[in-house]
Amino acid sequence: MASLNEKSFLNDSSTHPSVDSFILDTEARILPETAPTTTYLHNELDLEGARGKKENEESASSSSLPPAAPAAQPLSSSSQPGGIDPSSFPDGGFEAWLVVLGSFCCLIVSFGWINCIGVFQEYYQTHQLRDYSPSTIAWIPSLETFMMFAGGPIFGKLYDNHGPRWILLFGTFMHVFGLMMASISTRYYQFVLAQGICSALGASAIFYSATSVIPTWFFKNRALAFGIVASGSSLGGVIFPIMVERLVVRIGFGWTMRTTAFLILSLLLIANLTVKSRLAPTPKPLVIAEFLRPLKEPPFLLTCIASYLFFWGLFLPLNFIISQARSSVGMSSHLAGYLLAILNATSLFGRILPGYIADHVGRFNVMIVTSYFSAIVVLAVWLPANSNAAIIVFAALFGFGSGSFVSLVPALVAQISDVRMIGVRTGTLFAIISTAALFGNPVGGRLVTHNHGDFWGLQVFAGTMMAAGSTFFLAARVKLAGWSVARKV
Repeated sequence: MASLNEKSFLNDSSTHPSVDSFILDTEARILPETAPTTTYLHNELDLEGARGKKENEESASSSSLPPAAPAAQPLSSSSQPGGIDPSSFPDGGFEAWLVVLGSFCCLIVSFGWINCIGVFQEYYQTHQLRDYSPSTIAWIPSLETFMMFAGGPIFGKLYDNHGPRWILLFGTFMHVFGLMMASISTRYYQFVLAQGICSALGASAIFYSATSVIPTWFFKNRALAFGIVASGSSLGGVIFPIMVERLVVRIGFGWTMRTTAFLILSLLLIANLTVKSRLAPTPKPLVIAEFLRPLKEPPFLLTCIASYLFFWGLFLPLNFIISQARSSVGMSSHLAGYLLAILNATSLFGRILPGYIADHVGRFNVMIVTSYFSAIVVLAVWLPANSNAAIIVFAALFGFGSGSFVSLVPALVAQISDVRMIGVRTGTLFAIISTAALFGNPVGGRLVTHNHGDFWGLQVFAGTMMAAGSTFFLAARVKLAGWSVARKV
């Protein structure tokens, strides 16, 4: 492999590596700042075969034939700052899996909590905020989702500069405090401040702390590790809806919120003791351009557009499936209360299994299949559904299909990024898609109101936007490796 001049690569935005050096290979696009030139392994096959190549070279040099030209070898960990040579990633071991456990707990209380927003949409419509329209109430869960993802650039930069410790502590306080304040709220603006902003801002700090540390510990098994971590959001999405539905009728709304807050606090104690980065942080001044620079790379830009469009439809089933099942199908409130639990239970498998497969056949390849599957399920199953059984089948299928999005998106970003910039680049992507999360639910609620309580407009909108996002994932994959179906991308 030819050596790559770091200075020209970083300064010239028009210079791009070849296809073979840009796909999963670009997980290893780790260019040391201390050396003017560097060589690195281009893919996992090179990494696995490095020892065999070395043995072949030694054999050739000891024979009577002229020695063959030396093959490029990865720089030793001593010559690369912070042990960022791909071969230095643990990819397992007690410490690495302990980090996965802590991150798993983080996803339970952050994204897992967000996954149960449909329970509050339904509850507020019939209790504290019954005088408000569904689209107005929808601003609370939408703002909650928006704040969690919009914090990406801030917490991503703080992570790159200082590591996860203080970010996680801040998130723990804000998330628990916000839920405690929501437990004593009675007016609309109070729910917006406590649940929509304070708690969500804490969840954002927790979420980015968890997702940013994983790429520093895993290389070859990165998508699997992300899948296990992201499955925490599925488990949270199963626990919290059932917990809220059961407790609210027994101990009231206030103590229900306090009980969930105490459960979240106990899980975050585990997270604060176990979540850490393998690499030492490298403080750098804040430069706004570094958040925009990744958008000059076509694969990253297309991935952002795909995620943005997909997000417009992703949360609509999560937020409205209970209301739709009760009003359109006549499902009992008791059975409807379990729909989110069913959806999130199947998404547990949707987060882990596709992640495992993605490490073997390609992460973009798996994302394209699962995202198209989710869009088809919305349009072909949810839209014509007219019975309890059909709604339950939709919840199960959509949970599995959409579950891979949460686990694979960070893996896609890591695949086309320098691991030392993972906080900023992941934050940029999630900040972009947060606007879709902010406006998606109010738009969906407005469509329901416009159609006099009928949900078909919301369903068509959700399925169409998800299909459009899937098409841009395909475009990003084509940009990386062309139309070859056999390529692992």
